[in-house]
Amino acid sequence: MDSRPTERVVDDLVLRPLTLLDAAVAAEVVRTAFAAQSKATRPPSSALRETKETVAAKIGAGGGFGAYASGELVAAALWTIDKDALHVGRVSALPAHRGRGYARAVIAACEQTARGHGVARMTLRTRLELPENERFFERLGFRRIGVETHEGFDAPTTAVMEKRLT
Repeated sequence: MDSRPTERVVDDLVLRPLTLLDAAVAAEVVRTAFAAQSKATRPPSSALRETKETVAAKIGAGGGFGAYASGELVAAALWTIDKDALHVGRVSALPAHRGRGYARAVIAACEQTARGHGVARMTLRTRLELPENERFFERLGFRRIGVETHEGFDAPTTAVMEKRLT
């Protein structure tokens, strides 16, 4: 049984699973969104190097959701399932479309998928240098469960967050 949400329309928002045909435009949305962060991060985000091929591989390994406004992909999130968790990554919204609930919508679709797969939790990572992102995810029910340090750095760079689903 396919537990992925099908296409839904809310106002002018169309929310649907990403396919391999969406990989190129999804990679562009990810790169554009991450390039427009409130400040540069150290090390620079690997999201800035996403390509059609890397996003296609991530969609193939799990999946993703896209939010479309007036037919344009304006927000996306990718996911994979690892044991008892659905990991959400590359949560992105184009700068001109932020603050409209599109990122919230793609995360909600990921949560619906997680519940459909019977996993106990969702996880994600966000940079400590971008506390507004951590606050956003907290508003969606995630909490910090740890920190990680990028190779070559002597202080933590990333917050590991979790949302329990059971």
